[in-house]
Amino acid sequence: MNPTILAIESSCDETSAAIIKKGKVLNNIIATQSVHENYGGVVPELASRAHQQNIVPVVDEALKSAGVSKNELDAIAFTQGPGLLGALLVASSFAKSLAQGLNIPLIGINHMQAHILAHFIEEPRPKFPFLCLTVSGGHTQIVLVKDYLDMEVIGETQDDAVGEAFDKSAKLMDLPYPGGPLIDKYAQDGNPEAFAFPDSEMQGLNFSFSGIKTAFLYFLRDRKKKDDQFIEKNINDICASLQFSLIRMLMQKLKRASEELGIKEIAIAGGVSANRGLRDELTRLSTTKGWNIYIPDFQYCTDNAGMIAMAAHFKYLKGDFEDLRAVPQPRMKF
Repeated sequence: MNPTILAIESSCDETSAAIIKKGKVLNNIIATQSVHENYGGVVPELASRAHQQNIVPVVDEALKSAGVSKNELDAIAFTQGPGLLGALLVASSFAKSLAQGLNIPLIGINHMQAHILAHFIEEPRPKFPFLCLTVSGGHTQIVLVKDYLDMEVIGETQDDAVGEAFDKSAKLMDLPYPGGPLIDKYAQDGNPEAFAFPDSEMQGLNFSFSGIKTAFLYFLRDRKKKDDQFIEKNINDICASLQFSLIRMLMQKLKRASEELGIKEIAIAGGVSANRGLRDELTRLSTTKGWNIYIPDFQYCTDNAGMIAMAAHFKYLKGDFEDLRAVPQPRMKF
């Protein structure tokens, strides 16, 4: 089977559509939402309204740029969860209506599984089994990937995600949203050993980032009492030290998982996988640990429909479809 599938992503603040044909992603159209910059974070109601405005032109562009008509589609795929309920409703409602109108199958996609399957859009592709560190604003997980649709979460955050730790820490420094990429930018010119922040003491392969967020809050408060220009004077070193600590926490657990399972095929996925510091550390470990490292192209790191399309392709081949009673699942698990 070589299906042609329209995939739609709307889990947070990007409206995206993509076409996959014969297992090849033909395009990846994304409409971003700048309105949230004024509020220091994603406002769910505003995100939902923007999706409603964007979804028709985004889908239309995906079909036109791929040279595919609606009647050529074999299925419609959509992000079923996890994500913001109002945002998910937009794509799910649109996808169900279109699938019903065309009388073709509907495919619900787990957003986090799709992030992992983004590795199969382009070469090089990881070999099974492999470990994938999924890092985003909402999730931090270590996933054992046994096959395209056979995945097991073996470690995850027990409180905040690492992406949230980046963004909330940036907000404490009065950096604009999204602050994570700015921390990465300033860190390139800073000393990662200038300041020390504590690691969590979680057992096993689980993570915790609430402690370092609290420690960072008190660190800034105490330093600013002595010098109200402390952040401005030391922004590069602060960002480098914070990023170094967060990456160290991620790598400690990932190294442990690799050693315990004897797996050296290592992948990363999710928005934080675009972080240069994380990519550099993984490259270093590929040499010292003998790991084979896989990092998706930047456009497939953040939320996008290309990864939804790739996941849909594998689910179509398996005959794993949803009916029209399918509903969004904001807290969808693997």
